[in-house]
Amino acid sequence: MANERIQRRLAAILAADVVGYSRLMERDEAGTLTGLKARWKEVLDPLVERHLGRVFKQMGDGVLVEFSSAVSAVECAAELQQAMTVANRDLPADSRIVLRIGVNLGDVMVDGSDLYGDGVNVAARIEGLAEPGGVAISDGVHEHVRGRTGIDFVDSGSRKVKNIERPVHIWTWSPDVGAATAAEAVDTVVAVPPLPQKPSIAILPFDNMSGDPEQGYFADGITEDIITDLSKVSGLFVIARNSSFAYRGQASDIRKVSRELGVRYVLEGSVRRAANRIRVNAQMIDGTTGGHLWGERYDRDLEDIFAVQDEVTRTIVGALKVKLTDNEEARREACSKVDPEVYDLLVRSRQTLLQLSPEAAVEARAMLERVLALDPGQALAYARFSIISFADYANQWNGATPDNLTKALELARKAIETDESEPEGHIALALALSWMRRLDEAGCAAERAVALDPNSADAYTGLGNIRDFQGRHEEAVALYTRAHRLDPQFDMSLHFLGRALLSLGRFGEAETAFKRRLALAPRSDMTRFYLTCLYARTGRHEEAQRCWDEMLKVNPCFSVDHLKRALPYRDPNLVDKLIDDIREAGITIRC
Repeated sequence: MANERIQRRLAAILAADVVGYSRLMERDEAGTLTGLKARWKEVLDPLVERHLGRVFKQMGDGVLVEFSSAVSAVECAAELQQAMTVANRDLPADSRIVLRIGVNLGDVMVDGSDLYGDGVNVAARIEGLAEPGGVAISDGVHEHVRGRTGIDFVDSGSRKVKNIERPVHIWTWSPDVGAATAAEAVDTVVAVPPLPQKPSIAILPFDNMSGDPEQGYFADGITEDIITDLSKVSGLFVIARNSSFAYRGQASDIRKVSRELGVRYVLEGSVRRAANRIRVNAQMIDGTTGGHLWGERYDRDLEDIFAVQDEVTRTIVGALKVKLTDNEEARREACSKVDPEVYDLLVRSRQTLLQLSPEAAVEARAMLERVLALDPGQALAYARFSIISFADYANQWNGATPDNLTKALELARKAIETDESEPEGHIALALALSWMRRLDEAGCAAERAVALDPNSADAYTGLGNIRDFQGRHEEAVALYTRAHRLDPQFDMSLHFLGRALLSLGRFGEAETAFKRRLALAPRSDMTRFYLTCLYARTGRHEEAQRCWDEMLKVNPCFSVDHLKRALPYRDPNLVDKLIDDIREAGITIRC
């Protein structure tokens, strides 16, 4: 027996494990166990059989599967995650069974029907590095499957894992919508967005080093303009302003920022302003390693601020080896000087608009009128003026009338006439046209905005709204999901996502989106309205009444009649059906 040879073979090992299993068992032990057994039988087993695999071990919340082919193992893993997303679709968020999956290719020892050895151990370890709802594979597996599966993995670098001496180089993948769904499903696990295939970056708010706290808005403006400038580079993935600024005032752990926002690179810096001179310091860090990539200082006259921003963008683009398209290069050739007062007013108007109130709209409008008096060639000012006029109409602020919508259309067209390459002009045009129920024209404007600014969460949200109003709800869901990935702190994308999912009858996902939106914006009357509709439609009448009462506390003047007139759905019956559901739930609608 001592001389008996150990049987070995090369195998691809798939390791799967349930995320948050202890929490699920504590909440509903019998239901969780029954549900998990059903998933193994109805989802896992048929897929393993189809891909010629063999389940060789089950351990409560985990499973190990052997394949003779790395390609088969990876294809099975991806299909399993997609099938789990579908199976979870209509379940409450806290009852969903979400998996992490790891795949490794290595030498295994055979003991009867069981397998042991490094090949199995590494698979089990890298499974823990996958995102909830995603797949992690070793470098050896990636070498075998690259170009053979149609599945795009992201290089997630070398990781140190428990009880394995050498670092393990892994690649990760998550389905676009499934990753978001999995994140919503797990209360106790912070979902980490997978790294995009493109070079990805977040720009943190630059520190105000001017010695005057009142100059903080100016440092913010520089940061916002750099974000806007980088956002227009199609070869980059750029996190939006809302989400980057969530880290304002924090002693940021760059690796934590990188992990939470799902980007590899982070830019941080400072701004010092003295009269009409500025000094900008910037440095870029690899968030996955903490390594410093480059740092630079720029001393300029304030009128050259656009040139400084262009230099920062070009330095980042060069460092990340991103090639600008011909159109992107052409748009950067002329970085004109700017009147310091004009720049100051543009920065202040943008930050004032973000307050989303009737008073802020009046204040921002006055700033933009001053900008246009000083420089009638500022396309951005016309675009923002248009958005203010639209916001007054949509929210019934400041004595708005239908003339506000006509004015918004005129101003948007003036912005585009002044500078066709300014994305905000096309966003403003899409808004005005959509609320005029000219949805096909609005769609063209929104598509142009996305083309000009491929990282604009606002542009994707605008196009998503138009698709939703057109009745193309599946397309709207994909666009809202993209917007939310670019700007995880943009709560309106969750509201719109929930609205589209409600129209599709995907009630569990819609409820999750609405509740996540209310967590970020607890005084939203519109989200409570749609959540009331969802409860009414699904027969949860007591919850519908409670939600309706909460909505009226937030906005006692909420008008269903105004909503019906304003929302430009191509199907005029869509809102009527929602209102009928509310009435059938026994809720009295007074206006």
